[in-house]
Amino acid sequence: MRKNEKYHSYKGEVGKIADNLLSRDFTASKPFEKLTTDVTQFKVGNEKVYLSPVMDLYNREIISYSVSIHPDLEQIREMLEGLTNKLPNGATPIFHSDQGWQYQHAEYQRYLKEHNITQSMSRKGNCMDNGAMENFFGRLKVEMFYGEKFETVDEFVHRLREYIDYWNNDRISLKLKGMSPVQYRTHCQTF
Repeated sequence: MRKNEKYHSYKGEVGKIADNLLSRDFTASKPFEKLTTDVTQFKVGNEKVYLSPVMDLYNREIISYSVSIHPDLEQIREMLEGLTNKLPNGATPIFHSDQGWQYQHAEYQRYLKEHNITQSMSRKGNCMDNGAMENFFGRLKVEMFYGEKFETVDEFVHRLREYIDYWNNDRISLKLKGMSPVQYRTHCQTF
């Protein structure tokens, strides 16, 4: 069962802010080389809940995320702070997104520059340019949201956090040699 309102951020006057440096190459040879982000929404009762995660394309691990009932700049700040708290010293990742208003905001762009993160953006109106994140959103909604009833937003957020923990630590992937994202990263760092 797949039915949910898609989140549409206001794009405003979209200009040439950042090139599409990924060109749909969603592979990375090491952790924190290529990252991607986006925002998705969930309708829980009469409320909307927004998720803004950061995925490492090396192992598809969600390395930072923010959950909010408002898709605002504060949510993006929280997501970015979580990311930079995990960035290893000397890391200079490419950080890919769509052309949503959050990613065009001067504060967001300044934050990336201050932390040696290179901005990359999808072409306008082309969701496949961020296919790895869209795939995560699809799996998330099929596996823990569609067909479920949540009594409160707090209950939903609790289950969402549990799911992200499951995704990172327990959900195996054949693309990761039958390991979870964290297992894969840990295993590969020992060699």
